[in-house]
Amino acid sequence: MPTGTIKRLVRDRGFGFIRDDGGQEWFFHRSAVAQGAFDQLNEGQRVDFDEEPSTKGPRANNIRVAA
Repeated sequence: MPTGTIKRLVRDRGFGFIRDDGGQEWFFHRSAVAQGAFDQLNEGQRVDFDEEPSTKGPRANNIRVAA
């Protein structure tokens, strides 16, 4: 299970990007947030997530705030 930091949130459009500990960036949609609500996430916050295949590049799914 990858771990990373919320790099950027685009709240009005409902998506964001996570940078994992290896430096790779992952796109995510608000529907991919498993714990809590998208509106409760903040840039710089640590999260755990699952990888999901996508034709447009790396995508994060099942996003949870890291303990």
